[in-house]
Amino acid sequence: METLRELMKKVLADTFAMYLKAHNYHWNVEGANFPQYHEFFGNLYEELYQAVDVAAEQIRALDSYAPGSFSRFAELTDIEDELNVPIGIEMAKRLQEDNEIVLTTLNMAFKLAEQFDKQGLMDFLAGRIDAHNKHGWMLRSITKNT
Repeated sequence: METLRELMKKVLADTFAMYLKAHNYHWNVEGANFPQYHEFFGNLYEELYQAVDVAAEQIRALDSYAPGSFSRFAELTDIEDELNVPIGIEMAKRLQEDNEIVLTTLNMAFKLAEQFDKQGLMDFLAGRIDAHNKHGWMLRSITKNT
């Protein structure tokens, strides 16, 4: 069970890291396609933000404390911090890569939750997997042929 708790902390950290990056891109994107990128990144970060709180609650339901600091999130996630302001298409490419990281973590957590018969957690994770599959489709469509 401890492995599941720790993996859920990674789910939270990955989700928060992707949320923060999408929000950063929403604030800082510019160029010819500004309106489209600004709106897309805004919708993405808002959807991710909603998942952050629920992921933390799922950790608490597993009788563990949810991490809540930048340093702890940085330890837990494989998503790279963004220190620059790339062009819009590069932002989308980086988010596409990050989305794959989140999906990998979500799928691992789902399989482990299934082993422990945590049906409510499995339901949450299945919903997040579906959401990230949709994010992946959209990001792939944006970056296609670039």
